Amino acid sequence: MTRAAAIRPMTRRAAVEWAVAALNGGADRRLEARRLLGLAASLSPEAIIGHGDVALDDAAWARLGDLVARRRRGEPVSRLAGEREFWSLPLRITPATLDPRPDSETLVELALERLAPRERAWRLVDLGTGSGALLLALLSELPAAFGVGIDISAAACAVARDNARALGLGRRAAFAAANWTSAMAGPVDLVVANPPYIPHHEIDRLAPEVRHFDPRRALDGGSDGLDAYRVIAPALPGLLRPGGWAVLEVGESQAAAVLALLAAAGLRSGGAHPDLAGRIRAVTANR
Repeated sequence: MTRAAAIRPMTRRAAVEWAVAALNGGADRRLEARRLLGLAASLSPEAIIGHGDVALDDAAWARLGDLVARRRRGEPVSRLAGEREFWSLPLRITPATLDPRPDSETLVELALERLAPRERAWRLVDLGTGSGALLLALLSELPAAFGVGIDISAAACAVARDNARALGLGRRAAFAAANWTSAMAGPVDLVVANPPYIPHHEIDRLAPEVRHFDPRRALDGGSDGLDAYRVIAPALPGLLRPGGWAVLEVGESQAAAVLALLAAAGLRSGGAHPDLAGRIRAVTANR
């Protein structure tokens, strides 16, 4: 069924059914359809489910049609909403920022395990901050900490800064547009980073939702995916305090190579760490 085929006003329930069919059905599609209707008509899930017989006005119906068409072309729902939840925090995202994935919450968990007690005035750096996801998640758990987010994109820094303010963390976070550690001086207690680590030749094989909508420079790690680590690793000894930690996201097959770069820089390995799905997601090292 197409939007053009619907020639009479729809109820909310009927609009959901239309969207499910347009999205090719399935349980996940029903959740998506409700989310898209919520975006189109500014409705909560409760209003959609509990008041399904209420008619949808023409403007909301038009917006729903546009959102469904964009979703059919592969645009992620988070991009359509302009928001992604990460560590239970609502974060605004834009085309300038990576869409943070739940798997990256592994880095937050690893960092928190190494920053005890949480009440200390920890100093944090997030390299390649994007939307600020990693830094802001950590600041939400560390009430006396202060952090700096670095990103080569000034537009991404502006998004992260807005997210910090919206979450009430603006006074404990600063953001700067720079190339990795070039704008930083230590000592700090923690460096966390989710740098680009996809090899050039693999980007075209990524899911369309990633390769078409995430900024390419947030994905492209060079010929072997390790370009960013070759810049970050040698800078860490001058940035970390003695005993400080680095927590870096890596591709599943890259842990040994990244740990070797960290060891060559003089850091002590803390090992490779899996995410909840059992895939190696991060490496840790300390000075």
